[in-house]
Order: sequence, then C-alpha cells, then structure tokens
Amino acid sequence: MSEKLEFTGERFMPECVREIRYEHYHRYAFASQWCRDAHVLDAACGEGYGAALLAQFADRVVGVDISEDAVAHARQRYKGFPNLEFETADVTCLPFPDSSFDRVVSFETLEHLQEQELLLREFRRVLKPEGLLILSSPDKAVYSDQQGFENEFHVRELYRDELEALIDEAFPASVLLGQKLMFHSVIWSPGNVNRVQQQTLREQGSLAEGPLTAAPVYFMALCAARADLIPDVSGRMWLFGDAEESVYAHYYHEIRKNMAAGQLLAEREAEVEALKLQLANRHGRWWRRWFRRG
Repeated sequence: MSEKLEFTGERFMPECVREIRYEHYHRYAFASQWCRDAHVLDAACGEGYGAALLAQFADRVVGVDISEDAVAHARQRYKGFPNLEFETADVTCLPFPDSSFDRVVSFETLEHLQEQELLLREFRRVLKPEGLLILSSPDKAVYSDQQGFENEFHVRELYRDELEALIDEAFPASVLLGQKLMFHSVIWSPGNVNRVQQQTLREQGSLAEGPLTAAPVYFMALCAARADLIPDVSGRMWLFGDAEESVYAHYYHEIRKNMAAGQLLAEREAEVEALKLQLANRHGRWWRRWFRRG
C-alpha cells in the first residue's frame, strides 16, 4: 500500500480523469519513443506516474522532486520497477555529475520557478553531449490571457518568444511543438495509417485543407547541443487516448444529463404556466363575483 499523497489541485495524480489525464500522460507517451534503452532523468516527477511509464522503455529512470512526501509516495507505489528510483532534490541544483543522462524530461516545471535560466543550465549540465531535453510549458497567451485564467501555483508563465529565447540561452538547437486537447472526427484504415489529412469547416460553411490552425495551449520543446541530435518531427502528429475513452464517456454522460435536465425544466415550465392559468381563472371569477354584488 503506497503512502497517501494529498491532491493539491495542481500536482497530477493517476486517479485524475478526462482531459487532464490525456494532457499529462500524452507528454510522457510522446517522450517514450526517444527513451528506449536510455538513462533518463524525470525532473520534478511529482507523483511518479510518468517516470514509471518511461521505465517500461528506458534502461534506467531517476525521478527527482523537491517534495519529500511525493518521493516517499513514488518509492512505495512504483517499487515494482527494478530500473526506477526516486530522489528528493531541487531541480535547479541537481545532485548528479556532469553528463549523467541520455535524456532529461521535465513537464510543466518551468512555470513554477522564477530561476528558469538556472534550471535550463542545470539540465544542460547533467545531459550527455549527445543528450536530449524534452520539456513542456503552457503558452501564456492561450492558457492565461485568452481564457482569462490565473493559476495560483504558477510563478512565471512565458509567451512563445520568451520560451524560445530562454531555451536558446542554454541549448544551441531546439524545435517547438504544440499540444492541445481537441475534438476531431477520425476516419482511418484499420490496417495502417501513414498519412494524415486535416480538414477544417469554417463558419461560412467552406472547407479548408492544410495544417492545424488551432493555437496550442502547451508547448513541447526538444532541445539539444546540436541540430543533428534533434529528432525529425517535421510534418508529424501524435494522437493519444485511453482504452476506456474516458473523455468521450464523460462527454456523453454530460450530454445525457443536460438532455434530462432540459426535459425536466420543460416539464416544470409547463406546470408553472398551468398554475398561472389556474390562478388567473380564479382571480377572474373573484372579480366577476365582486361586480355582481355591486
């Protein structure tokens, strides 16, 4: 039985469902393709679910987090992985020698720190010369400004140009990808998929073909010391889901609930109108009796 870890509303837990589950797990699933047989650091690993996922592919995974409670929980919950370990550490001062890891992953960490430049330099230090950093961070323009949202746990959110400038200071080569949970109708060949066609229906009813035009909520960055170490991701797109299709299950549940609520509201409105009519009729009869007395 694992140590119980308090849900703060910010740290993701595997028990969380629907949209937040897709967003968080997809980042690690995305990173896993470049972690096979590698020595991986999961910086700010939180509950440990992502490090455990990567341990299915990597030769060795080390998860670090500043929270002693989180590390104690992770050690207990994921003790079945012989190639996985967890340590308490500050990600801006990592307790590892230079060039210790083939890969460093750090998702939704930057925005929680003021010392972001120091963080990126520390990631570069512990990476091997041919290593790869994979990180994510919300786009302030969409995540906060566009949605009118303020996350109390975030210390320093970045716009795209700020994120790119920050990365460029520590890593000579990088590529930026976008992440966003979206609803799409998908038609595919059950045997093989090797080409994706994107079609968008515009407000006027016209059909547009081409790249995705939606603004990403989060950025995913691949960073390295040289351009030839960056994986070729041009023109590629990654889809993610769970076997239970939990987002759709919730969506259909809400639709059914709203339809039932709408039917109930219509019935109540009809009852109110009937009562108003009865009241009006009684009121009319009272006035007629009063005038007859006069």
